[in-house]
Amino acid sequence: MTAAVVTGAGHALPARYEQGEVWDGYFAEKYAGLRAAERVFRGAGVQSRHAVVNPVDEDVSQWGTGARMERFVTEAMPLGKQAVAAALDGAGLAPGDVGLFAVATCTGYATPGIDIRLSSDLGMPLGLQRLLVGHMGCYAALPGLAAVSDFVTARSRPAVLLCLELTSLHVQPAVADLEQVVTHALFSDAAAAVVVEPGAGRGRRVAGMVARTDHATADHMTWDVTDLGFRMGLSPKVPDVLSRHVGGVVDELLTEAGLRIEDVAGWAVHPGGPRIMDVVRDELGLAEEQMTASRRVLAEHGNCSSATVLLVLEELADVDGPIVAMAFGPGLTLYATLLLPA
Repeated sequence: MTAAVVTGAGHALPARYEQGEVWDGYFAEKYAGLRAAERVFRGAGVQSRHAVVNPVDEDVSQWGTGARMERFVTEAMPLGKQAVAAALDGAGLAPGDVGLFAVATCTGYATPGIDIRLSSDLGMPLGLQRLLVGHMGCYAALPGLAAVSDFVTARSRPAVLLCLELTSLHVQPAVADLEQVVTHALFSDAAAAVVVEPGAGRGRRVAGMVARTDHATADHMTWDVTDLGFRMGLSPKVPDVLSRHVGGVVDELLTEAGLRIEDVAGWAVHPGGPRIMDVVRDELGLAEEQMTASRRVLAEHGNCSSATVLLVLEELADVDGPIVAMAFGPGLTLYATLLLPA
């Protein structure tokens, strides 16, 4: 079969702000009566983030969902266009070469969608196939990559995957709940894109994909549509659930390729939070330096939902050898992908 190879990557980020600034300027007042809130907020492993809406300057916590969706389209278009253009440039392709354009997002919806709007603005073909991966959450990049890779293998045409998340549009009215503090401390905005080509002699081949969903713990991570935007539910038990599954998933992924953990040159672990990365490190027996790329992305960008693991993969662009990418989300779901040098 024709190999599906990642040949280009690009991203775009909105304005940056410091974690301490947004606590002092906005969240400190909102959680003034909640003990440990500041400690939890500042201990999230995030130093800076990016947002189309900085709550210090613009409080959207009382906005209705309709207003937030209108703002999503306005803000998403330039970010998505920049990320896709950078990925195509990295691959040496033109928009007219693309056969499939897939967009993953759980933070905004419109019809016509941004997949249609962006493909038109970028000059992609009228016969372009499109796919919208919606509301899967933080792990959506990897099933999205699986889908575009299958298209590339079956059709022998290039494809683009764009993950675009604007979590800052979903700041919620504050309640005395430390779980809400965690979500407000972690999540951020980003657009990240990859180009996948058939049989390319450069780049990283998509060589394996394993998924695992623990249905018994589906209530541990939720993303509910409300009249005031989308509300995150995030249980502190999530790392414990991941600890039960991550070893088996990685073992299955590597065994199918005839590899061992020691053969993996780079680990792109979705930085869902410091404890999640600690669990992955400890369960797989990794050294702390193997988590550097993921911790750096969390510190510099926060958790950008589905776009985050693609940002980590960009950090590993110079790594020579097999790479394992992992992401986690609602379900409770774990995805792992093996990328090999082309």
